[in-house]
Amino acid sequence: MKKVVLIGIAGGSASGKTSIGKQLHKSFNTEKSFLIMKMDDYYKDQSDLTMEERYSTNYDHPLAFDTDLLIEHIGLLKQRVAIDKPLYDYVNHTRSSETEKVFPTDVVILEGLFCLENESIRKMCDIKIFVDTPADVRLIRRLVRDVKERGRTLDSVVNQYMTTVRSMHDLFVEPSKRYADVIIPEGGHNKVAIDLLATKISSILSEDML
Repeated sequence: MKKVVLIGIAGGSASGKTSIGKQLHKSFNTEKSFLIMKMDDYYKDQSDLTMEERYSTNYDHPLAFDTDLLIEHIGLLKQRVAIDKPLYDYVNHTRSSETEKVFPTDVVILEGLFCLENESIRKMCDIKIFVDTPADVRLIRRLVRDVKERGRTLDSVVNQYMTTVRSMHDLFVEPSKRYADVIIPEGGHNKVAIDLLATKISSILSEDML
């Protein structure tokens, strides 16, 4: 069976994880199939909670995620079995009632806060990346993103950052940097790092064809 290359991209909130995934995708021609998965889609379902209770959830703690389901789905994709991936509703702070049918690809990019924090996920990765972006840059990006794209208020974003985001980053995300094969400053703007990673991915795929 043809190998599926799994790339884990971790880093703080708004560090540039998605940008790196997109840049890597652009580096390959259409002969190689790519899939970018967001760990955020695996936030636990909170439909049984009131909106007030959902607001108080610590979304920056590993326990906020359905990690068991994520690991199961990664395993299936690596076996080239399709999955019904959950979708997350950021406005209502819970899992959407809809799912997305996802088919196996040659390369799967998994990006999220805790991709390197979880040992089981680390062991499944062929390449482990940590995006290292200064805290002030991440905060500004998060403010813009959450207000424009996720329907949040400025006050709510700042409050969440001060109460959970910053402390959870220091406790869980930053320490996971030591597990990375590659640490990338500047996120998707680091063209040299993107080119080197694309070359490594091509090498792994080529070895599987021998």
